Amino acid sequence: MKLWSDSFKDGGCIPGEFAFCIIDPDTHVTLSANRNPHLAWSELPPGTRSLALICHDPDVPSRGDDANQEGKTVPPELPRVDFFHWTMIDLPPDLTSLDAGQLSNGVIAHGKAGPHIPDCPWPSARHGLNDYTGLFAGDPDMAGEYFGYDGPCPPWNDSIVHRYIFTLYALNIARVPVDGKFTGQQVRNAIQGSILAERRLVGIFTLNPAVAKLI
Repeated sequence: MKLWSDSFKDGGCIPGEFAFCIIDPDTHVTLSANRNPHLAWSELPPGTRSLALICHDPDVPSRGDDANQEGKTVPPELPRVDFFHWTMIDLPPDLTSLDAGQLSNGVIAHGKAGPHIPDCPWPSARHGLNDYTGLFAGDPDMAGEYFGYDGPCPPWNDSIVHRYIFTLYALNIARVPVDGKFTGQQVRNAIQGSILAERRLVGIFTLNPAVAKLI
């Protein structure tokens, strides 16, 4: 099975149009176009009945004490945790690509609708909640349920580059056994034992100008 993107190279930088925020020299960050990147795949294994897609950042600080704080830096040795940016399941096995901006185009305050994907050409497909749901829970201007894709927005003072791992799963089941609202981790748990093949594509991103100069 092969997985690639016309939006960025494997191991390369994710362009700002596919991020939630980009660097702003006056305010640290500003909202960006927040488009989902192009993804394409081929050579699915025999017996594939559906596809699942998960994008996560494994480099999110486990504590937010120093994140986005003036005069502070998030240290590289701080333990890191997963942050899910996109979970989509029950994609048909004859699908071969997703266009850039097809499922996310702009930042939507309070989140996009789900799990059913509005105006989606694949009726079976479902979106999971991403972790902006929890991140914005205490912000009255942004709080809501964030379904589908929302792109990178790491702390602007983080000392490390963040990795964004897009994983495509070929499954031997037509429907992932999760109901209602679901998360990326719940999908990971639900598809264990049903994975015929998986492939990863990694992009990197930072909002720290000092770090950006090094990549």
